Amino acid sequence: MSRSRSPRRAVGWTVVVALVATAVLAGAASAATGDPVPADETADPTAPEPSVSIALAYEFLDARTDQFCDGEGMCLPRSYEGGFFTTPTWDFTPSFVYDDALVIIAYTARGLPDDIRRAKSIGETLLFVQENDPIGDGRVRTHYEPHAIRQGRMEITGPGTFTGNQAWAGLALARLFHATGDQRYLDGALDIANWIQTNTADMVRAPFGYTGGQTDAGDSLVWKSTEHNADIAGFFGQLAQLTGDTVWADRAAVAAAFVTAMQSPDGHVDTGTLLDGSTVNTHPIPLDAQTWTSLATGDPRYDAALDWTLANLIGTDGPYTGPGISDVDTSKVWFEGAAHLALALKLRDAAGDAAYAGTLLDSIRLGQRDAENGDGKGIVATSTDGLDSGFGDLYYASLHTGATAWYLLAEAGDNPFALPAD
Repeated sequence: MSRSRSPRRAVGWTVVVALVATAVLAGAASAATGDPVPADETADPTAPEPSVSIALAYEFLDARTDQFCDGEGMCLPRSYEGGFFTTPTWDFTPSFVYDDALVIIAYTARGLPDDIRRAKSIGETLLFVQENDPIGDGRVRTHYEPHAIRQGRMEITGPGTFTGNQAWAGLALARLFHATGDQRYLDGALDIANWIQTNTADMVRAPFGYTGGQTDAGDSLVWKSTEHNADIAGFFGQLAQLTGDTVWADRAAVAAAFVTAMQSPDGHVDTGTLLDGSTVNTHPIPLDAQTWTSLATGDPRYDAALDWTLANLIGTDGPYTGPGISDVDTSKVWFEGAAHLALALKLRDAAGDAAYAGTLLDSIRLGQRDAENGDGKGIVATSTDGLDSGFGDLYYASLHTGATAWYLLAEAGDNPFALPAD
């Protein structure tokens, strides 16, 4: 209950929204000790070359972005398609703001004129739903119906207001301001940040930090999440950089200190707290608490968390190599997680990291070509259906904008928690 992954499910619908190995990768132990990791011998050398794969992945995002646009230039890509989410009797089309944020940032990473145009079209939609929210206090919601956007209206399909999702929307708007100089994007990001500060800051129950947000019904979530606080540390740090206001740096430091308090003696980072907001929740141990802490803070203390990940969260599923969502299930590969692990390793750049990141990216490219329910362009969420997150939901092999965007960021070496150098 202390992660934004579960809130990114469509709370209130009966089918759980799901995303994305049992054998430990040969060589993981040597990677954890700093020795070079050989390339995965199971990788298919006929998988697409990186440049071809990247171009195809952007084509996938282009098609999803352009699918649901109104006459005013607002667009909102559906998050999932195919497999579990697209059947003869049911087609799940909602667009998750977390995924939308990643798509925006992936477009700015390449930065071609059409990329920036599409990034702005999604950013305009985020501003639209923020400005037209029935409460109107700066928040955005978990997900929206893109068919409604195409009709020039807003339809909230996921009413929850979860802290991590807020931070990701803010990260996207901050990145758009950095890329375009349009003040409206920074103003929207600041409105989200102020919502987070007003509604989730907890300076009473140690370790201090930020709580989970609000449920669909508007009830406050009182637990604290490592993932959420890592998101906030990156987001508020960007606001400090963009505005010159040190209050955001101070608030980012509070979130980063919470993350530090969640690190265990063996190096891994726990998921957050229980309902009392103080007692550490030690099970399950999620991947993103390891990778996002490293990406969001740049703190070398989380090198130990990455090493723990390589030794404990990696598995194989047929030809695919990569992490599960948590230590509960490593029988399938979570391609989204493989991408942000590859990015964290590339940016750390310790001995063996480049080879290991290459192995993970090779596996994603192979999945792009061959995975169940794929289209040869986008990335499916998991290597095969039914990956158990450990948080009460299953993830599926369906095409996913978020996984595709993370893959592109990993290929580019672009950290979404940090603004690119001018």
